[in-house]
Amino acid sequence: MTSPITTTRHGHVLIISSNNPPVNALGHAVREGLVKGIEEADASDEIKAVVIIGEGATFFAGADISEFGTPKAFAQPVLPQVVDIIENCTKPVVAAIHGTALGGGLEVALACHYRVAVPTAKLGVPEVKLGLLPGAGGTQRLPRAAGVQHALEMTTSGNPIGAKQAAEIGLVDRLIEGDLLQHAVAYATEVADIRPLPRTSERTDKIEGTDPAIFEQFVAANPRAFKGFEAPMKNLEAVRAATQHPYAEGVQVERKLFMELMAGTQAKAQQYFFFAERKAAKIEGVDESVKPREIKKVGVIGAGTMGGGISMNFLQAGIPVTIVETSQEALDRGTGVMLRNYEASAKKGRFTAEQVGQFMGALNPTLDFDSLADCDLIIEAVFEQMEIKKEIFGRLDKVAKPGAILASNTSYLNIDEIAAATSRPQDVVGLHFFSPANVMKLLEVVRGAKTADDVLVTAMALAKKIKKVAVVAGVCYGFIGNRMLIPRQTEATKLLLEGATPAQIDKVHTDFGMPMGPFQMADLAGVDIGWHRDPNRIENIRDALCAVDRWGQKKGAGFYDYDEKRRPSPSPTVQQIIEDFRAKAGVTAREISDQEIKERTLYTMVNEGAKILEEGMAQRASDIDVVWVYGYGWPVYRGGPMHWADTEGLQSIVDGLRRSAEHMGDDFTFSALLLDKAQKGEKFTGR
Repeated sequence: MTSPITTTRHGHVLIISSNNPPVNALGHAVREGLVKGIEEADASDEIKAVVIIGEGATFFAGADISEFGTPKAFAQPVLPQVVDIIENCTKPVVAAIHGTALGGGLEVALACHYRVAVPTAKLGVPEVKLGLLPGAGGTQRLPRAAGVQHALEMTTSGNPIGAKQAAEIGLVDRLIEGDLLQHAVAYATEVADIRPLPRTSERTDKIEGTDPAIFEQFVAANPRAFKGFEAPMKNLEAVRAATQHPYAEGVQVERKLFMELMAGTQAKAQQYFFFAERKAAKIEGVDESVKPREIKKVGVIGAGTMGGGISMNFLQAGIPVTIVETSQEALDRGTGVMLRNYEASAKKGRFTAEQVGQFMGALNPTLDFDSLADCDLIIEAVFEQMEIKKEIFGRLDKVAKPGAILASNTSYLNIDEIAAATSRPQDVVGLHFFSPANVMKLLEVVRGAKTADDVLVTAMALAKKIKKVAVVAGVCYGFIGNRMLIPRQTEATKLLLEGATPAQIDKVHTDFGMPMGPFQMADLAGVDIGWHRDPNRIENIRDALCAVDRWGQKKGAGFYDYDEKRRPSPSPTVQQIIEDFRAKAGVTAREISDQEIKERTLYTMVNEGAKILEEGMAQRASDIDVVWVYGYGWPVYRGGPMHWADTEGLQSIVDGLRRSAEHMGDDFTFSALLLDKAQKGEKFTGR
């Protein structure tokens, strides 16, 4: 095999080029080639300076993740050795950066004596998103080059910065306009005779006199970044070590912290999820030769919260949208909300005023249903009621052009029944966006019994274009995500009658790492969603709340009372309603443990997920995890419900469900797949 690293000479400058597509990952062959290139430079009196550059679209975009867990990941030379060899080169080494310098790529750049970059380049250390830290001296060199505050921001968030900011903070020595290689060689020639060589590991100017309080202040200012996650705090500890120790001792601290993270469950979960997200894009049972249909124009029916949010996704992707409503008032209100959302984003710097104008200019708001006739994809986003949706699809069947894809944004309803209202069920698909649709990354693509392969391929390709993470789901009530919510909500409500409080149940979930618990979520979404609207028909606690206008945060009262800033507090009214229902049911309140809450609300979700797999409603267990992380805020450091169940041990899940089964009644039945895997000692998401 030819090496991905080649060396050429331009006068007295040795150019070390990497060509390891697609992202110049720092696999073993690349690491080996870099070392040989530096050795070549050191061995020649003719060479006065070195330039390291990436061919193709990028500099080094990080470690080769395909080597994770394989012998190649630990084969000599490992990256910590490579960067030290680069820094110890006797000739000045210049990193020429375009595309991205991420993770190990930035560590290579930091080991170079100088860094030049094109203005469009991005630099960062995203290891924290895989539950790790930069383990090749990155936490020690970065604060020395960019300062402690910037090092903390970059290592704990994992977010990259642009080359212009990198130049401002001293991470990049010169911005290059024009041909990168040509200018990098010229720069290398310019610095060829400067001695001593500026080695980042030897710098102290940006770390001397660091106020120790900066670290506690940083945690206090960024609580969400640290809650539940181990890696951000270990990154912070490693940066702190850079301010307390010489480089040689600091890297030992870094290595210790890195190995602790590598051995933990969070890094395994976050790395598992990294691959799960990519796997979700693959459609089982569809030939790779199937091509997507061309989508040049999108129609959206309904300008409410969902319709408006869905439209924004396509407008931002440069696809014109025709949005249809039944009244001018509703149309104006919906488009007005879209404009305000765009303007708010523009104020935060996400868009320019010109872009906002382009987005809104590509929107055609209308009351004319027939104007959907020239759309390639039409998405219905109206009230969640089967008869309404069937009536709309019947009309669409007459209006839409041949080959147009007809999609429903339903959250629960049967796509096959909706498709049957048309003469072209092969063109019908479910596109379940999550609210707010212009923000949430998840898209459940619901494959009907007759959905054509090219329709499914088109939906998945479009999801990528509008920057969504799509998961294929089968036709069942609630699909993947909402179906798994049902047993959680059922058991949470039973637990209220048995003696738990909304606050106790919600706290178990937030302590677990969820952004909110079942009752907090109900109050935020609206307790009245799906309510029958008859205040005299009170069959359960939710009916009783809705009957007295306790519809959630929007009414200032739901399962909790809310003040003017929407801060919740326990409600005596709700407690009385619960006690009244308890008395009617003849239930005696008992003490409910947090463990029982966990078993009855979280273990039951795993059981339902197993049923979804049994029935073929999800392609793979990892798809379920992608749905829950991106759609419902399941903590990524737990990998998703199915991976978490594997970590807990499936037999432990079964044992917990058996303990709680006497309280769950006939509503609960075991998944045969869960029982089988537990008995065999197998896992859902790995061996």
